[in-house]
Amino acid sequence: MQSIPLPLSSALKEASEQDPGLLVFNHGIEREALRVTHDGHLATTPHPGFLGGKLTHPKVTTDFSESQLELITPVHQSPSAALTELDEVHRYIYSGLQDEKLWSASMPCLLKADDDIPLAYYGESNLGRLKKAYRSGLGYRYGRGMQTICAVHYNFSFPDNFWDWLRTAEQSTETTAEFRNRRYFDLMRNFRRYSWLLTYLFGASPAVCNSFLKGKQHSLLPFDEATAFLPNATSLRSGNLGYQSNTQAANMNICYNGLENYVSTLANAIATEHAPYKDIGLLVNHEYRQINTNILQSEAEFYSSIRAKRVPDKGENFLACLLEQGVQYIEVRLLDVNPYLPLGIDEQQIKFLDSFLLFCLLSDSPEHDDQLCRAVIENSAATVYEGRDSELMLNDQGQKVSLREWGGALLANIAESAALLDTDNAHSYQESVTAQLDRLQNPTLTPSGSILHDMQTDQIPFSRFAMDKTLEHERYFKSQPFTSALKDKYEVLAQKSIEDQAFIEASDTLAFDDYLVKIAQEYKPLTDAS
Repeated sequence: MQSIPLPLSSALKEASEQDPGLLVFNHGIEREALRVTHDGHLATTPHPGFLGGKLTHPKVTTDFSESQLELITPVHQSPSAALTELDEVHRYIYSGLQDEKLWSASMPCLLKADDDIPLAYYGESNLGRLKKAYRSGLGYRYGRGMQTICAVHYNFSFPDNFWDWLRTAEQSTETTAEFRNRRYFDLMRNFRRYSWLLTYLFGASPAVCNSFLKGKQHSLLPFDEATAFLPNATSLRSGNLGYQSNTQAANMNICYNGLENYVSTLANAIATEHAPYKDIGLLVNHEYRQINTNILQSEAEFYSSIRAKRVPDKGENFLACLLEQGVQYIEVRLLDVNPYLPLGIDEQQIKFLDSFLLFCLLSDSPEHDDQLCRAVIENSAATVYEGRDSELMLNDQGQKVSLREWGGALLANIAESAALLDTDNAHSYQESVTAQLDRLQNPTLTPSGSILHDMQTDQIPFSRFAMDKTLEHERYFKSQPFTSALKDKYEVLAQKSIEDQAFIEASDTLAFDDYLVKIAQEYKPLTDAS
């Protein structure tokens, strides 16, 4: 079992006492939520006009569907500040949403046919058409229903002075950029290795409406006439009904052993044609069904628990920017929306995530070979479908170990990083770890366990449970007055987003066909980045 080296832990503790800003991390949150009607069906109305232009709005856009809002916070240096802003965005949306509500859960509301799920529309600019064509491709490849599954994405980075300190402490002769890139990938490899723990602790999708399952092969059991589930499931969203692509698993192997390999393997998937996707067609009846016919249309289609990220300059290819300038932050993508929480996530969970990520960085991180990659996949699947089985065994580098035993050892080590982050007498980071010990010892206390318990106790289907939470959250947000100053602030943002979107549409110089060719050409030089 890996743990943080004691000399490094002691040195970091001493350094942070001298410079408290050393362990002040950067946080950003993206929360997806379906707009639903009063009876729990997917709303098929256009994106609300008062929210502005979704192509350019910095805080409110859409994800796959026109009915699927994405709420975004900018970077904040404290979890509470990020959550406060996320709360503010929710309240603004509810101030003008009228009869619709924001669905409380990851697994979708009552759905009709796939064709009844509207694709997000971003206007007639090349960028807007690209986004719609990309979403059309996702619908053809995976089904529109699957794309309505929602999540919380957590963006995280260490401050520059932390990297300077760590590079010196580890006596690295690399440049700052080389060191930061290498260590971020160390973090991501450990994250993938231990991500099953987050799935167990925070998975909140053990059941799903039968309307979602129409036409899909599955091994779920009937909970009642309207709901399917698995008794020990944690996060069906993370399984083969959700964001696990058999095509991606069979046709590409994205490497986390370094930046160059990561970029080249992703670029290769974007540049390699896939016969079944070619059969879908590209341009049919003057409409683009997808951006291309390759394994991935773009890096955004790579479904992974964690991704290396950087904000590119306007018009710059993301992977080229990532390769040239390095990792700026990491994006945690495996978090379910917790239906018990109005925001889908809370401060205790974020503080645990920070402690977990610091542990992943400071602990030894072996490079991933085929055996370790298989164990990552195996442990993830086992936890998704059987995580709350008290007898579940996982694969730790070829050794079978129980989830409870391994989880307990991990939490003990994560507690060490939490102690480093507790710079005052509140001990809130350590308490965030202690709270997870209770969930490890009693699976009913996990979100997935609580959901099934409440559904069974109240004898209600998943759709009724999630709608009840949806209505609770609506009352919560509407009970907090939205001040005129805040309303004015968001009206200015909305108006500016409309103007910015119009500017983009007026600035295009390429025909859309040529625009797609230009984008495709940008990936080819990156396929041999390693």
